[in-house]
Amino acid sequence: MTFRVIDLFSGAGGLTLGFTDRRFCGGFESVWALDKDAAAVATHKLNFGPHADCGDIEHWLADGRPVPAADVVIGGPPCQGFSLLNKNRAGDARRALWQPFMDVVEHSGASAFVIENVAELKASPEHEAIRARAAAMGFDTVSAVLNAADYGAPQTRRRMLMIGFRQGAAAPDFPPSPSHAAPKERAAGSNLPAWRTVREAIGDLPAPTGTEIRTGVRPPLDLHFGRTPTEMSRRRYEAVPPGGNRFDLQRNAPEITPACWLRKPTGGTDLFGRLWWDRPSVTIRTEFFKPEKGRYLHPEAHRPITHREAARLMGFPDDFRFAGGKNEIARQIGNAVPPALGGAVARLVKAILDGRGRAAA
Repeated sequence: MTFRVIDLFSGAGGLTLGFTDRRFCGGFESVWALDKDAAAVATHKLNFGPHADCGDIEHWLADGRPVPAADVVIGGPPCQGFSLLNKNRAGDARRALWQPFMDVVEHSGASAFVIENVAELKASPEHEAIRARAAAMGFDTVSAVLNAADYGAPQTRRRMLMIGFRQGAAAPDFPPSPSHAAPKERAAGSNLPAWRTVREAIGDLPAPTGTEIRTGVRPPLDLHFGRTPTEMSRRRYEAVPPGGNRFDLQRNAPEITPACWLRKPTGGTDLFGRLWWDRPSVTIRTEFFKPEKGRYLHPEAHRPITHREAARLMGFPDDFRFAGGKNEIARQIGNAVPPALGGAVARLVKAILDGRGRAAA
């Protein structure tokens, strides 16, 4: 049986891919998606069909526009309201967008839902508010903070996942069992495969060509383009050793280190950092092409990672097609749910809908 899925705040469709693609789960059919980002909606349509709309979820519901029937509603209400990167979290209206999400669950007649968000949601008052609303609608919920690397993504991305399912249904065995293990777990005796590494994800790619999206070129090289750094930037890249960061730049070349960094001798160790070949990537965000934003330098080449490298580190297959310009595609990649993580959760949802969850307590 194929189950019908709605993806809200869908972005490019990383979570949809985890549910619908047999490489991750399968057994689900995308019937509707909604997002405010026009380029992301175009990407969703390219990969999953024409049934995606560009719009505001609150306006959509207020206008009485249709919501199709579905078996499961998935999505990630915008996370900036919870993110530690947002210094004005209190009172951020984006914290409340789980409410129209739950309205769609109700209107669609879904038997399950999945909410994905930043790890900070788990300890927030909104987490309990969502659970209370779900209970009033007849849903039980389970939630946990999961690391995408544990489920086959070549990236250590920690996200909160909540599954809602009809009261009385067989409960999922949650959280999903990892498919991969961290080095310390393998050293302690785990026989799971090791976390996937940056080398596994991007090690086969040649040097990038050009500085623009390469139309007419087959994947993966279509998005494997570089930038035109200044001479100063290139010298800074060269001063960062394998696994290094801005503190290595300060030690090796203080004369070309930004003054603001010299005035701040402490801080995060990922800024202007190099990825490691033998580890998963750090969390890929929307400005991965700017090394000053995080650990986004190639493990050995003197450049930031390319769009194709970022897409692979997120876990997108090369045959997944992106629409939009360079910045729009970067935003889609950085905001995505790693499909491998989505697939791990999708398999539990499928078991619930099939009636194969563990016996309810």
